[in-house]
Amino acid sequence: MKKFFCKLFKFLLVLLVLFVGGFFVADYLFPLSVSQNKTTQTVVADDETPLWRFADKNGIWRYSVSLDEVPDYYLDVLLNYEDRYFYDHIGINPISLLRAAWQNISNDRIVSGGSTISMQVARLLYPHDRTLFGKLKQIFRTFQLELHYSKKEILTLYINHAPYGGTIEGIGAASWSYFGKQPKALTRSEAVLLAVLPQAPSRLRPDRFPERAKQARDKVLDRLAEYQVWSNDLIEQVRRDEVWVYPRKAPQLAPLLAYRLKQQYPNEDIIHSTIDVSLQYNLEDLAVNRKNQLPPKSSLAILVVDHTDMTVKGYVGSADFNDKERFGQIDMIRALRSPGSTLKPFIYAFAIDDGMIHSESLLQDVPRITSDYRPTNFDEGFYGPVSASEALSKSLNLPAVQLIELYGPKRFSAKLAGIGLPLSSIANEPNISYILGGASLRMDNLVSAYSAFARHGEVSPLRFTKKEPLINKPLISDGSAWITRQMLINSNLLAYKTGTSYGYRDAWAVGVNSRYLIGVWVGRPDGTPVAGQYGSISAMPILQQVNSILLNRENRLNRLITSNKKPESVSSMKICWPLGQPLPESDANCHRQKTAWILDKMVPPTLSTYSELKNNIYRSGWINIWVNARGERVAADCLGAQKKQVALWPVSLENWLLTKERRQSILPPIDKTCPIMGKDIFTSLNIVGLRDKQLIRALPGVYQVTVDLTPEGGYGEKWWFLDGELVANSQNNEKIALTVTKKGKHRLLLLDESGQIVRLTFISD
Repeated sequence: MKKFFCKLFKFLLVLLVLFVGGFFVADYLFPLSVSQNKTTQTVVADDETPLWRFADKNGIWRYSVSLDEVPDYYLDVLLNYEDRYFYDHIGINPISLLRAAWQNISNDRIVSGGSTISMQVARLLYPHDRTLFGKLKQIFRTFQLELHYSKKEILTLYINHAPYGGTIEGIGAASWSYFGKQPKALTRSEAVLLAVLPQAPSRLRPDRFPERAKQARDKVLDRLAEYQVWSNDLIEQVRRDEVWVYPRKAPQLAPLLAYRLKQQYPNEDIIHSTIDVSLQYNLEDLAVNRKNQLPPKSSLAILVVDHTDMTVKGYVGSADFNDKERFGQIDMIRALRSPGSTLKPFIYAFAIDDGMIHSESLLQDVPRITSDYRPTNFDEGFYGPVSASEALSKSLNLPAVQLIELYGPKRFSAKLAGIGLPLSSIANEPNISYILGGASLRMDNLVSAYSAFARHGEVSPLRFTKKEPLINKPLISDGSAWITRQMLINSNLLAYKTGTSYGYRDAWAVGVNSRYLIGVWVGRPDGTPVAGQYGSISAMPILQQVNSILLNRENRLNRLITSNKKPESVSSMKICWPLGQPLPESDANCHRQKTAWILDKMVPPTLSTYSELKNNIYRSGWINIWVNARGERVAADCLGAQKKQVALWPVSLENWLLTKERRQSILPPIDKTCPIMGKDIFTSLNIVGLRDKQLIRALPGVYQVTVDLTPEGGYGEKWWFLDGELVANSQNNEKIALTVTKKGKHRLLLLDESGQIVRLTFISD
């Protein structure tokens, strides 16, 4: 008998060794992998509310959480109901298995399963059929789990893979889907329900079968009372709670941002965005309501950024993600579009930093020709003499062209590219048209660049997730940023700039208030024009509505709306036109006095145009003349000649000046007995051959009329415009023949190299 037991022991020992050895060989050949059921991606807001989820190929959504992110009482319920000895067994509980087998056989039906949490995890990761081989496979995978993972890791796998009905897996997805809250915020009643729901997720779904769910919950409460896990008073209190859940729905906010972040972070299960969920709701509602007021196939985009830390708080990439007619799935925040006039504030800021202008510098809003490029204002009118502030606030084109031509378009483009705002065009050759929208950019980069006006001249890239660092890149000085922002302020402490691209394809409004940057775009994603679509009409009302939402939000949060504090480098000074510098108001050369913001106590003189700098004949500003005792102009060497300084306006502004401000009024007549030598410093431009408001008629039987016209005075090449169209050009005083084929009222304009113009109207009959 002793030998028999000895042999039996050896046999069992060999069998055990073979079993253990076989297990390790199988473990090597068939390694366990939990990544095959990788948690699906979820993009969440700054308060952890899911915004959008990306399900797996089977449509399953999992939202992974750690044990620290669920209530302790949920774990108490789960372990006491599912597996009381979870921390004591090695993956299987023989007593539970035998008890379950006996109950199932005795009742001739499945009463209980006897599976441990480890076994359930094995089945969830590696589903099997209900056969003996399937059960053995489950046990093998269970031992693998216990070998390679800690108990806490196995429990974490369970709470993130347990089925909760339909396409929901894991307590994270279940908590948000059924109760609209994160698991940590679950009540005890909700926690008990979610602990039992995986037992029969389809049959117990609380959104479909609340009574069944309540019965199952109360069964768990009975078990807790039996095991004295909770006090009877607490259990009875929980039992009185009704089972109530939200109408179940998948998270559906900020879809285009979600796709953007998914591309940026393809390996992250949960992407923590900086979006404010309540603001996002408001912006998406605004966009959906606005889309019905837009022309067909038009969309819009809204971007809101907290410039205190550059976190993106609102992101609406299209009017309606589900609207195919409006190309709703195209993210217009990332699309390349023409910026219209939205780049103008930067050229003014650069010019202030370079000492070219101050806030009230005299600029010229007059017709001009530069090679083949003839910029005009959007309203096709001209204001003549304008201040830098007025030119920027009215978005006048010609003053901006005057600045970029002198500053240099390549230098302008390079500075913007250096802070993350690249401008692209067909030839990618920077030119003066860039300042009027002759290049393409992205809204996110543009809004980022506008942070210079809120962050003391430094630009910071947008932060879409909490882990992205805050980076500052210098662009302009603090003083220049403050002055430019003051030039843009309109109301409610909102500084903004609108823009409209050529052909009415893009309408823009970009704003800066005390806390936020706001970008708005309206247009058609396919680039087709919309007649009459302006930034001030299409985009600006949306910007103002968003700004109101943000200001109301600040009031609710009791956050003070602070003003933009003036830097010490900025001071106020009274200056005079046409010089652009300080003079006593009583001085005869102070024609118009203005109060200007100046930087570093430097007061730049009035800026000349590029053509004026090339041709000194029509110089402006201070000039020296010599006069006799009668006040007439004479040569410097004439007897009794006295030197006198006078301030002249730029000659191209003559048509917009008061009579007393024009050169013919400022410059004294010439003394014929001792005239000045050489060419006079001013020769006014005139048209000979046609008078203002003249009526001209064609000969009988002729359907057109030709008039010979001669330019008189002026300088250099001349350009002739009829009803806004260039019809001829001539050199010096060369005559032209003007042919008119249409009857009615016509406008004729003559422009010379110095910028002088002469205009008249006539009628053809």
